[in-house]
Amino acid sequence: MYSEQVKDQLDKLKHKDDIIILGIESSCDETSVAIVKNGKQVLSNAISSQIDIHTRFGGVVPEVASRNHVLAIDNVYKQALEKANLTIDDIDVIAVTYGAGLIGALMVGVSFAKALAYNTSKPLIAVNHIRGHISANYLNSDIKPPFICLVVSGGHTAILKVVDYNSFSCLGSTVDDAIGEAFDKVARVIGLGYPGGPKVDKAASEGKNNIAFVTKDNLKKSYDCSYSGLKTAVINYVHKLEQKNQPLPVNDICASFTCEAVNPLVEKCIRACKQNNIKQLCLAGGVACNSYLRRKCQEECNKNGIKLHYPEPVLCTDNAAMIASCAYYNLKSGVNIENLELDAKSNLPL
Repeated sequence: MYSEQVKDQLDKLKHKDDIIILGIESSCDETSVAIVKNGKQVLSNAISSQIDIHTRFGGVVPEVASRNHVLAIDNVYKQALEKANLTIDDIDVIAVTYGAGLIGALMVGVSFAKALAYNTSKPLIAVNHIRGHISANYLNSDIKPPFICLVVSGGHTAILKVVDYNSFSCLGSTVDDAIGEAFDKVARVIGLGYPGGPKVDKAASEGKNNIAFVTKDNLKKSYDCSYSGLKTAVINYVHKLEQKNQPLPVNDICASFTCEAVNPLVEKCIRACKQNNIKQLCLAGGVACNSYLRRKCQEECNKNGIKLHYPEPVLCTDNAAMIASCAYYNLKSGVNIENLELDAKSNLPL
Protein backbone atom coordinates (compact mmCIF):
# COMPACT_ATOMS: atom_id res chain seq x y z
CA MET A 1 0.00 0.00 0.00
CA TYR A 2 1.08 3.59 -0.53
CA SER A 3 2.04 5.73 2.44
CA GLU A 4 -0.14 8.74 3.14
CA GLN A 5 2.78 10.96 2.11
CA VAL A 6 2.97 9.30 -1.32
CA LYS A 7 -0.80 9.54 -1.76
CA ASP A 8 -0.60 13.27 -1.06
CA GLN A 9 2.19 13.64 -3.63
CA LEU A 10 0.17 11.81 -6.28
CA ASP A 11 -2.78 14.12 -5.66
CA LYS A 12 -0.56 17.18 -5.97
CA LEU A 13 1.03 15.92 -9.20
CA LYS A 14 -2.39 15.93 -10.90
CA HIS A 15 -2.34 19.73 -10.69
CA LYS A 16 1.37 20.34 -11.29
CA ASP A 17 2.43 21.96 -14.58
CA ASP A 18 5.92 20.47 -14.78
CA ILE A 19 6.57 16.88 -13.69
CA ILE A 20 10.14 15.64 -13.47
CA ILE A 21 10.62 11.87 -13.58
CA LEU A 22 13.77 9.86 -12.91
CA GLY A 23 13.79 6.67 -14.97
CA ILE A 24 15.86 3.52 -14.46
CA GLU A 25 16.56 0.89 -17.15
CA SER A 26 18.49 -2.37 -16.64
CA SER A 27 16.63 -4.98 -18.69
CA CYS A 28 19.64 -6.30 -20.61
CA ASP A 29 23.22 -5.01 -20.80
CA GLU A 30 22.82 -1.24 -20.53
CA THR A 31 22.60 0.41 -17.13
CA SER A 32 20.82 3.70 -17.59
CA VAL A 33 19.33 6.45 -15.45
CA ALA A 34 17.65 9.47 -17.02
CA ILE A 35 15.68 12.52 -15.98
CA VAL A 36 12.84 13.71 -18.22
CA LYS A 37 10.48 16.67 -17.88
CA ASN A 38 6.83 16.28 -18.88
CA GLY A 39 7.49 13.12 -20.85
CA LYS A 40 9.31 14.96 -23.64
CA GLN A 41 12.28 17.06 -22.52
CA VAL A 42 15.40 15.01 -21.76
CA LEU A 43 17.36 16.70 -18.97
CA SER A 44 19.89 13.87 -18.75
CA ASN A 45 20.31 10.33 -20.03
CA ALA A 46 23.29 8.55 -18.49
CA ILE A 47 24.14 5.13 -19.94
CA SER A 48 26.78 2.57 -19.01
CA SER A 49 27.14 -0.01 -21.79
CA GLN A 50 28.50 -3.52 -21.35
CA ILE A 51 29.18 -4.17 -25.05
CA ASP A 52 32.95 -4.49 -24.57
CA ILE A 53 32.44 -6.94 -21.70
CA HIS A 54 30.09 -9.26 -23.62
CA THR A 55 31.90 -9.07 -26.97
CA ARG A 56 34.40 -11.68 -25.79
CA PHE A 57 31.51 -14.12 -25.23
CA GLY A 58 29.82 -13.42 -28.56
CA GLY A 59 26.61 -12.27 -26.85
CA VAL A 60 25.08 -11.18 -23.56
CA VAL A 61 25.74 -13.48 -20.59
CA PRO A 62 22.88 -12.89 -18.11
CA GLU A 63 24.87 -13.49 -14.92
CA VAL A 64 27.68 -11.21 -16.06
CA ALA A 65 25.18 -8.53 -17.04
CA SER A 66 23.52 -8.64 -13.61
CA ARG A 67 26.80 -8.27 -11.72
CA ASN A 68 27.86 -5.33 -13.84
CA HIS A 69 24.51 -3.60 -13.31
CA VAL A 70 25.16 -3.84 -9.55
CA LEU A 71 28.59 -2.27 -10.02
CA ALA A 72 27.38 0.54 -12.30
CA ILE A 73 23.95 1.64 -11.16
CA ASP A 74 24.84 3.96 -8.30
CA ASN A 75 27.44 5.83 -10.36
CA VAL A 76 25.05 6.13 -13.31
CA TYR A 77 22.35 7.47 -10.96
CA LYS A 78 24.73 10.15 -9.69
CA GLN A 79 25.78 11.04 -13.25
CA ALA A 80 22.15 11.54 -14.28
CA LEU A 81 21.49 13.96 -11.43
CA GLU A 82 24.73 15.82 -12.07
CA LYS A 83 24.11 16.17 -15.82
CA ALA A 84 20.61 17.51 -15.15
CA ASN A 85 21.98 19.84 -12.46
CA LEU A 86 19.34 18.55 -10.05
CA THR A 87 19.15 16.78 -6.70
CA ILE A 88 16.85 13.95 -5.73
CA ASP A 89 14.64 16.52 -3.98
CA ASP A 90 13.81 17.99 -7.41
CA ILE A 91 12.47 14.66 -8.66
CA ASP A 92 8.72 14.08 -8.54
CA VAL A 93 8.50 10.40 -9.48
CA ILE A 94 10.76 7.32 -9.69
CA ALA A 95 10.16 5.04 -12.71
CA VAL A 96 11.72 1.69 -13.55
CA THR A 97 11.59 -1.04 -16.19
CA TYR A 98 10.13 -4.12 -14.48
CA GLY A 99 9.86 -6.31 -17.59
CA ALA A 100 10.37 -7.79 -20.05
CA GLY A 101 14.04 -8.73 -20.03
CA LEU A 102 16.72 -10.72 -18.23
CA ILE A 103 15.30 -11.40 -14.79
CA GLY A 104 18.56 -10.89 -12.88
CA ALA A 105 19.30 -7.64 -14.69
CA LEU A 106 15.76 -6.36 -14.12
CA MET A 107 15.97 -7.15 -10.42
CA VAL A 108 18.94 -4.81 -10.03
CA GLY A 109 17.03 -1.85 -11.45
CA VAL A 110 13.79 -2.67 -9.65
CA SER A 111 15.56 -3.10 -6.31
CA PHE A 112 17.41 0.19 -6.73
CA ALA A 113 14.20 2.02 -7.70
CA LYS A 114 12.25 0.57 -4.76
CA ALA A 115 14.99 1.53 -2.32
CA LEU A 116 15.13 5.04 -3.78
CA ALA A 117 11.35 5.44 -3.66
CA TYR A 118 11.23 4.18 -0.08
CA ASN A 119 14.08 6.40 1.10
CA THR A 120 12.62 9.54 -0.51
CA SER A 121 8.90 8.74 -0.08
CA LYS A 122 8.30 9.35 -3.78
CA PRO A 123 5.78 7.58 -6.05
CA LEU A 124 7.05 4.55 -7.96
CA ILE A 125 5.86 3.77 -11.50
CA ALA A 126 6.49 0.45 -13.26
CA VAL A 127 7.18 0.57 -17.00
CA ASN A 128 6.85 -2.11 -19.65
CA HIS A 129 10.11 -2.14 -21.63
CA ILE A 130 8.42 -2.32 -25.05
CA ARG A 131 6.04 0.52 -24.19
CA GLY A 132 9.18 2.42 -23.24
CA HIS A 133 10.61 1.90 -26.73
CA ILE A 134 7.40 3.26 -28.25
CA SER A 135 7.60 6.30 -25.96
CA ALA A 136 11.10 7.10 -27.20
CA ASN A 137 9.31 8.70 -30.16
CA TYR A 138 7.81 11.34 -27.84
CA LEU A 139 11.21 12.56 -26.63
CA ASN A 140 12.27 15.90 -28.09
CA SER A 141 9.32 15.59 -30.48
CA ASP A 142 5.77 16.84 -30.91
CA ILE A 143 4.37 13.58 -32.27
CA LYS A 144 1.05 12.40 -30.82
CA PRO A 145 -1.03 9.24 -31.32
CA PRO A 146 -2.59 7.74 -33.29
CA PHE A 147 0.17 6.13 -35.33
CA ILE A 148 1.41 2.76 -36.53
CA CYS A 149 4.58 1.68 -34.73
CA LEU A 150 7.09 -0.89 -35.92
CA VAL A 151 8.90 -2.31 -32.88
CA VAL A 152 12.11 -4.09 -33.91
CA SER A 153 14.73 -5.31 -31.47
CA GLY A 154 16.72 -8.34 -30.39
CA GLY A 155 13.72 -9.80 -28.61
CA HIS A 156 10.70 -8.29 -30.34
CA THR A 157 9.28 -7.70 -33.79
CA ALA A 158 5.76 -6.32 -33.95
CA ILE A 159 3.50 -3.93 -35.84
CA LEU A 160 1.31 -2.00 -33.43
CA LYS A 161 -1.58 0.38 -33.76
CA VAL A 162 -1.03 3.05 -31.11
CA VAL A 163 -4.43 4.57 -30.48
CA ASP A 164 -3.44 6.68 -27.48
CA TYR A 165 -0.54 6.96 -25.05
CA ASN A 166 -1.76 3.92 -23.13
CA SER A 167 -3.94 2.22 -25.73
CA PHE A 168 -2.38 -0.26 -28.15
CA SER A 169 -3.38 -3.13 -30.37
CA CYS A 170 -1.00 -5.62 -31.96
CA LEU A 171 -1.67 -6.02 -35.67
CA GLY A 172 1.08 -8.57 -36.21
CA SER A 173 4.29 -9.98 -34.78
CA THR A 174 6.98 -12.53 -35.45
CA VAL A 175 5.81 -16.13 -35.29
CA ASP A 176 9.28 -17.33 -34.31
CA ASP A 177 12.52 -15.31 -34.06
CA ALA A 178 12.89 -11.56 -33.63
CA ILE A 179 14.59 -9.60 -36.40
CA GLY A 180 17.41 -8.44 -34.11
CA GLU A 181 18.15 -12.03 -33.14
CA ALA A 182 18.39 -12.92 -36.83
CA PHE A 183 20.84 -10.06 -37.45
CA ASP A 184 23.04 -11.25 -34.57
CA LYS A 185 22.95 -14.89 -35.71
CA VAL A 186 23.86 -14.01 -39.30
CA ALA A 187 26.71 -11.78 -38.10
CA ARG A 188 28.07 -14.63 -36.00
CA VAL A 189 27.90 -17.18 -38.82
CA ILE A 190 29.75 -14.98 -41.32
CA GLY A 191 32.38 -14.00 -38.75
CA LEU A 192 31.42 -10.40 -38.00
CA GLY A 193 30.92 -11.06 -34.28
CA TYR A 194 28.96 -9.18 -31.64
CA PRO A 195 27.06 -6.85 -31.68
CA GLY A 196 25.75 -8.10 -34.99
CA GLY A 197 23.23 -5.44 -36.02
CA PRO A 198 25.59 -2.49 -36.58
CA LYS A 199 28.20 -4.69 -38.25
CA VAL A 200 25.74 -6.23 -40.69
CA ASP A 201 24.38 -2.75 -41.43
CA LYS A 202 27.85 -1.43 -42.28
CA ALA A 203 28.73 -4.44 -44.45
CA ALA A 204 25.36 -4.28 -46.24
CA SER A 205 26.01 -0.69 -47.28
CA GLU A 206 29.03 -1.93 -49.23
CA GLY A 207 27.32 -4.95 -50.80
CA LYS A 208 24.70 -5.81 -53.42
CA ASN A 209 21.29 -7.42 -53.06
CA ASN A 210 22.06 -10.29 -55.44
CA ILE A 211 21.34 -13.46 -53.40
CA ALA A 212 17.85 -14.93 -52.96
CA PHE A 213 17.65 -16.81 -49.66
CA VAL A 214 13.89 -17.40 -49.27
CA THR A 215 11.71 -17.30 -52.38
CA LYS A 216 8.28 -17.87 -50.81
CA ASP A 217 6.56 -15.76 -48.16
CA ASN A 218 3.66 -17.64 -46.58
CA LEU A 219 2.80 -14.63 -44.40
CA LYS A 220 2.67 -12.10 -47.22
CA LYS A 221 -1.02 -11.25 -46.74
CA SER A 222 -0.90 -11.00 -42.94
CA TYR A 223 0.85 -8.56 -40.61
CA ASP A 224 2.87 -11.39 -39.05
CA CYS A 225 6.44 -12.18 -40.03
CA SER A 226 8.99 -14.97 -39.66
CA TYR A 227 12.78 -14.97 -39.42
CA SER A 228 13.64 -18.57 -38.59
CA GLY A 229 13.54 -19.68 -42.23
CA LEU A 230 15.55 -16.72 -43.48
CA LYS A 231 18.15 -17.17 -40.77
CA THR A 232 18.48 -20.89 -41.59
CA ALA A 233 18.71 -20.18 -45.32
CA VAL A 234 21.64 -17.82 -44.76
CA ILE A 235 23.38 -20.37 -42.54
CA ASN A 236 22.92 -23.12 -45.16
CA TYR A 237 24.23 -20.82 -47.91
CA VAL A 238 27.35 -20.04 -45.88
CA HIS A 239 27.96 -23.69 -44.99
CA LYS A 240 27.72 -24.75 -48.66
CA LEU A 241 30.35 -22.21 -49.68
CA GLU A 242 32.60 -23.25 -46.81
CA GLN A 243 32.32 -26.93 -47.80
CA LYS A 244 33.44 -25.99 -51.32
CA ASN A 245 36.26 -23.83 -49.93
CA GLN A 246 34.81 -20.82 -51.73
CA PRO A 247 35.18 -17.29 -50.32
CA LEU A 248 32.21 -15.74 -48.57
CA PRO A 249 30.78 -12.62 -50.25
CA VAL A 250 30.20 -11.09 -46.82
CA ASN A 251 28.97 -7.70 -47.99
CA ASP A 252 26.55 -9.21 -50.52
CA ILE A 253 25.25 -11.69 -47.94
CA CYS A 254 24.58 -8.81 -45.54
CA ALA A 255 22.91 -6.66 -48.22
CA SER A 256 20.72 -9.51 -49.47
CA PHE A 257 19.77 -10.68 -45.97
CA THR A 258 18.94 -7.13 -44.90
CA CYS A 259 16.65 -6.57 -47.88
CA GLU A 260 14.81 -9.86 -47.31
CA ALA A 261 14.44 -9.11 -43.60
CA VAL A 262 13.34 -5.50 -43.95
CA ASN A 263 11.32 -5.18 -47.16
CA PRO A 264 8.32 -7.29 -46.07
CA LEU A 265 8.13 -5.39 -42.77
CA VAL A 266 8.06 -2.04 -44.53
CA GLU A 267 5.35 -3.24 -46.92
CA LYS A 268 3.23 -4.45 -43.98
CA CYS A 269 3.66 -1.14 -42.12
CA ILE A 270 2.57 0.90 -45.14
CA ARG A 271 -0.39 -1.40 -45.61
CA ALA A 272 -1.29 -1.02 -41.93
CA CYS A 273 -1.23 2.77 -42.24
CA LYS A 274 -3.48 2.67 -45.30
CA GLN A 275 -5.97 0.15 -43.95
CA ASN A 276 -6.30 2.01 -40.66
CA ASN A 277 -6.35 5.46 -42.30
CA ILE A 278 -3.34 6.60 -40.27
CA LYS A 279 -0.79 9.01 -41.72
CA GLN A 280 2.04 8.49 -39.23
CA LEU A 281 4.55 5.65 -38.95
CA CYS A 282 7.00 5.36 -36.05
CA LEU A 283 10.01 3.10 -35.59
CA ALA A 284 11.13 1.83 -32.19
CA GLY A 285 13.76 -0.52 -30.77
CA GLY A 286 17.43 -1.12 -31.41
CA VAL A 287 16.98 -2.31 -35.01
CA ALA A 288 15.34 1.04 -35.76
CA CYS A 289 18.94 2.30 -36.01
CA ASN A 290 19.42 0.23 -39.18
CA SER A 291 20.19 2.61 -42.03
CA TYR A 292 18.49 0.53 -44.72
CA LEU A 293 15.29 0.20 -42.66
CA ARG A 294 15.13 3.96 -42.16
CA ARG A 295 15.86 4.68 -45.82
CA LYS A 296 13.35 2.14 -47.13
CA CYS A 297 10.65 3.37 -44.75
CA GLN A 298 11.28 6.96 -45.80
CA GLU A 299 11.04 6.08 -49.49
CA GLU A 300 7.75 4.23 -49.08
CA CYS A 301 6.30 6.84 -46.74
CA ASN A 302 7.12 9.59 -49.25
CA LYS A 303 5.32 7.62 -51.98
CA ASN A 304 2.21 7.18 -49.85
CA GLY A 305 1.87 10.52 -48.06
CA ILE A 306 2.82 9.11 -44.66
CA LYS A 307 4.98 10.96 -42.15
CA LEU A 308 7.84 8.89 -40.75
CA HIS A 309 9.18 9.36 -37.22
CA TYR A 310 12.06 7.65 -35.46
CA PRO A 311 14.17 8.54 -32.41
CA GLU A 312 17.83 9.41 -32.62
CA PRO A 313 20.03 6.28 -32.32
CA VAL A 314 20.83 6.66 -28.60
CA LEU A 315 17.08 6.66 -27.90
CA CYS A 316 16.45 3.56 -30.05
CA THR A 317 18.72 1.30 -28.04
CA ASP A 318 17.96 0.61 -24.37
CA ASN A 319 17.94 3.81 -22.33
CA ALA A 320 16.17 5.26 -19.31
CA ALA A 321 14.87 8.41 -20.99
CA MET A 322 12.24 6.36 -22.82
CA ILE A 323 11.28 4.74 -19.50
CA ALA A 324 10.81 8.13 -17.84
CA SER A 325 8.76 9.32 -20.81
CA CYS A 326 6.47 6.30 -20.68
CA ALA A 327 6.09 6.74 -16.92
CA TYR A 328 4.81 10.28 -17.44
CA TYR A 329 1.92 9.03 -19.57
CA ASN A 330 1.31 6.18 -17.12
CA LEU A 331 1.07 8.76 -14.36
CA LYS A 332 -1.37 10.90 -16.31
CA SER A 333 -3.56 7.85 -16.95
CA GLY A 334 -3.14 6.32 -13.49
CA VAL A 335 -1.53 3.21 -15.00
CA ASN A 336 1.09 1.01 -13.27
CA ILE A 337 1.53 3.22 -10.22
CA GLU A 338 3.12 0.70 -7.89
CA ASN A 339 3.85 0.09 -4.23
CA LEU A 340 7.09 -1.28 -2.81
CA GLU A 341 6.03 -4.88 -3.47
CA LEU A 342 6.82 -4.49 -7.20
CA ASP A 343 8.55 -7.54 -8.71
CA ALA A 344 10.60 -7.90 -11.89
CA LYS A 345 9.08 -10.04 -14.63
CA SER A 346 11.03 -11.69 -17.45
CA ASN A 347 7.98 -11.77 -19.73
CA LEU A 348 5.16 -9.25 -20.11
CA PRO A 349 2.30 -8.75 -22.56
CA LEU A 350 2.25 -5.35 -24.25
